[in-house]
Amino acid sequence: MNDKIFTYKNMKYKTCPNVYEPAEDTFLLIDNLQLKKGINVLEIGCGTGIVSLFASLNSNSVTCVDINKYALDCCSNNILLNKKENMKVIYSNLFSAFNDEKFDLILFNTPYLPVEDNELEDEYSLSWDGGEDGREVIDKFINKVGDYLTSNGTVQLVQSSLSNCQASLDLLKENGFSNLNTTSIHIFFEDIILITASR
Repeated sequence: MNDKIFTYKNMKYKTCPNVYEPAEDTFLLIDNLQLKKGINVLEIGCGTGIVSLFASLNSNSVTCVDINKYALDCCSNNILLNKKENMKVIYSNLFSAFNDEKFDLILFNTPYLPVEDNELEDEYSLSWDGGEDGREVIDKFINKVGDYLTSNGTVQLVQSSLSNCQASLDLLKENGFSNLNTTSIHIFFEDIILITASR
């Protein structure tokens, strides 16, 4: 773990080797979190845990999951750094660790970059490698997320204009989400898009 402590809006965090570092997409999600007092939150792909740390401010509980074991350690250390007691960290490939649990808010800064070379298999690349069209993980997530969301729950996911935002909106509609909003920022050659959806 890096010894340097970073802060974003008074929240402390450290970065770690082999873990996705907070960037513009991370801060877009943090700045637009749909938090309500007393909710139960799930973050898929927690990375350093910075998004979950902000989600913990109003929430009853925050469950942080990742497929990258380095990220789980990093997130756990950042929870300790901020002395949070309403957060837990679990290894999970998307929703694989859950059966019938339901959450009020599900967050995911998806691996959205199109990557032609499918030989990228290390844990770090899983944080941004979205497969050939950038949609490999996004589609799996959208098709499953409704099963783990309370009836009046909200899902927020981040993706790139390079991975076809309209396809995500259409798939969310097919899965019963009727209230859809987008917020975006432009960076270099792409738009980073935050989709907020509820039923």
